Amino acid sequence: MEAQQLPLKDIHIPDAIIWWPPAIGWWLVALLVILLIAGGIWFYKRLTRKTAIKTAKKLLLSIKQNTEIKNQQKLVELSKLLRRVAVSNLPRSRAAGLTGQDWLLFLDSSVKGTPFSEGIGQLLANAPYRNTSPSDGEISQLLSLCQDWLNAQVTPKK
Repeated sequence: MEAQQLPLKDIHIPDAIIWWPPAIGWWLVALLVILLIAGGIWFYKRLTRKTAIKTAKKLLLSIKQNTEIKNQQKLVELSKLLRRVAVSNLPRSRAAGLTGQDWLLFLDSSVKGTPFSEGIGQLLANAPYRNTSPSDGEISQLLSLCQDWLNAQVTPKK
């Protein structure tokens, strides 16, 4: 048989490879990248949150043990410490602008009862307006209350 008589067809060139939809491997790579980014963000927030609370607990202990500063200064340091922890753990807009009774109510939201707005925690808001410095007993109670508040910050409220 001659080549002219064979029922052969012309060479068939395949279509060009299209870019969409990507192969399953590319979908898996995209999913893996998204999961890695989300996991990295979650891990970073968790790590910095725990670090902020650990540092705050160390600072609270140093305030408690420092006998060289007066009670009024300890009160100022406690107030700054609580504010820094609140701002570092929560969105800045939620905690940074609070003052007076609103600040105390915010602090009460993390602990049982209302020890800040109705108890010894009121010292944080009204101490600058008092004629006398807080007593050692009041500072001791406030330090204990601040410790309880810091402990409540370890497990976030949902």
